Amino acid sequence: MRYYAGVDLGGTNTKIGIIGEDGEILVRNSIKTNSHEGVEVTMTRIWQETVRLCTESNIPSDSLAGIGIGIPGPVMDQEVVGFFANFPWEANINLAELMKRISKVETKLENDVNVIAMGESKFGAGKGSRTAITVALGTGVGGGIVVDGRLISGVAGAGGEIGHMKLVDNGKICGCGQRGCFEAYASATGIIREAVSRLAVNKQNMLFERIEGRIEELEAKDIFDCAKAGDEFSVDIVEYASKYLAMGIGNLLNIINPERIILSGGVALAGDILLDNVREKLKNYAMPVTLKGMEIVQGTLGNDAGIKGSIALFI
Repeated sequence: MRYYAGVDLGGTNTKIGIIGEDGEILVRNSIKTNSHEGVEVTMTRIWQETVRLCTESNIPSDSLAGIGIGIPGPVMDQEVVGFFANFPWEANINLAELMKRISKVETKLENDVNVIAMGESKFGAGKGSRTAITVALGTGVGGGIVVDGRLISGVAGAGGEIGHMKLVDNGKICGCGQRGCFEAYASATGIIREAVSRLAVNKQNMLFERIEGRIEELEAKDIFDCAKAGDEFSVDIVEYASKYLAMGIGNLLNIINPERIILSGGVALAGDILLDNVREKLKNYAMPVTLKGMEIVQGTLGNDAGIKGSIALFI
């Protein structure tokens, strides 16, 4: 049995796990990223915690077969990070080389959502499929496209940035600075923004009562919970979100024709009230042939997807 270290590098916290080649996590922990301390200090602390976890699981750290790291940003050639989202680190750092120098262990990198996609494809909801697309629905919309076990990551590492497909000409402003992006409509941020605009003119509904009028505290979960409870106001917002989600997924089906669409992230936890709506609306946006045998499922790995996916870079 070979063992690997999986690292999910986050803006606030970094999750680290020691994993066997079968995908089982032997031990894991989360540490503060503290990126303000600088890239070399942060990578050194991650390696020190990795060594501690190896000791805890009775595995010599010098016997690790590899370190896989999920990065919040585009990655080129599984080595160079184009830029770090919300990190005060310089662009175009060869982070794999840096970590290998610190640890003396072979290191590979990939965009964090691509890593989640690899985890789900190899060990989770995509297991057994040749082609699967993971759509991460959270604050934004991320994506990872796996075809025949390989990621489509592109020349500059921006492959799979499905959140920035354009769905509406000159539409709502997106966090990327452009307009009409998939993310501006189907992310938690986009759904909340739509709800807030409607609550400004209609306060006679269960959703407004649930949040006790504190619109600034509204979360996407509130909307889905009220919709499940039969609140027509919230049901209409779910209809709105599912239309754009179906539109975006329909585009992916027409281009890639995958066996499986895997939904992950907080919005996906809404469950059938969202998924059933999306399945019903897909026929309006996808070619019929792409729907034959295609499944839309929820991810199964949860918070472990980033750790498990990182070793899929090696096996």
